[in-house]
Amino acid sequence: MNIKLINKSKHALPQYATEQSAGVDLRANLSESVMLKPLQRALISTGLSIELPKGFEAQIRPRSGLAFKQGITVLNSPGTIDADYRGDIGVILINLSDTDVEIKDGERVAQMVITKHETVTFTESEELLATERGAGGFGHTGTN
Repeated sequence: MNIKLINKSKHALPQYATEQSAGVDLRANLSESVMLKPLQRALISTGLSIELPKGFEAQIRPRSGLAFKQGITVLNSPGTIDADYRGDIGVILINLSDTDVEIKDGERVAQMVITKHETVTFTESEELLATERGAGGFGHTGTN
């Protein structure tokens, strides 16, 4: 599938790291670095805009290495880019560590996965089909 992309950053187009990667890395597009203090969040521009076909979305997800090594993650994970959005892809980062973390221009800050989705119609009902689980909530199926 081909996706139209406008790149207003000074960085290369997103690429898959390996042949079987699900996501492409997104890089920060900053005029100056951003210092995130513990529990501070910031909207980081990528300088990228995309044109997705109807029925697709782009999910913005954390990078596991950044989360594990520095405590930086995507706050609204996964963030959703709808097919009709044409603006800059921004990434909401939050510092969950106990130290300041500097986000630099060109740093890989998130990954983007393009995925198909369905649009559904909701039909109001008085009852739902019974299942073994029923209305069991969080933790209902056990801890093992």
